[in-house]
Amino acid sequence: MDHLKPILMNYRRELIVDNELRLKEIGLEDVDSIYRTVVNEREYLGKWLPFVSITNKRSDSQAFVQSIINSGKKNFICTIFFQQMFVGLIGLKDIDSFNKKSEIGYWLSEAFQQKGIIARSSKAIIDYAFDELCLNRIQIKVATGNLKSLRVAERLGFTCEGIERQGELLDNGYADLIVFGLLKNERLII
Repeated sequence: MDHLKPILMNYRRELIVDNELRLKEIGLEDVDSIYRTVVNEREYLGKWLPFVSITNKRSDSQAFVQSIINSGKKNFICTIFFQQMFVGLIGLKDIDSFNKKSEIGYWLSEAFQQKGIIARSSKAIIDYAFDELCLNRIQIKVATGNLKSLRVAERLGFTCEGIERQGELLDNGYADLIVFGLLKNERLII
């Protein structure tokens, strides 16, 4: 059985969403794509993502990816490939196996907005969380002014549960976060 360890240790899950969209569990070979996208789209991504302003060198992205790999089963973060091109990240963070819940997070390159990529990818991650990880609850936290993410949460059938006041520190100050929740038995079958 020991001869299987290297294969199993290097195994990364992949979710095929449809014929043009796939999600692949993050790995060190993704560092350059992540870093390039953050640097090239700093202004766009930095509006809603707190890590953008502190991503100044490749090693920052490498440290992020390594922290995800080292977290084991606490996170399930995937690269998003659209028509075989890297376009963003999506995943489950802070997976709480005991309470069977997690939070979904994502970001997408500006050039690939308005194609349904995040909605379709989120649906695949939600199905994976409920069906494979046996979770019961998923939440999304969205800054109050982030209309695109608000629409994604609503389209996927999440329920607005309240406001986390000053829940995230962005470049321009604290943002209030709308907390959306989805229970397994509320999931939309799309």
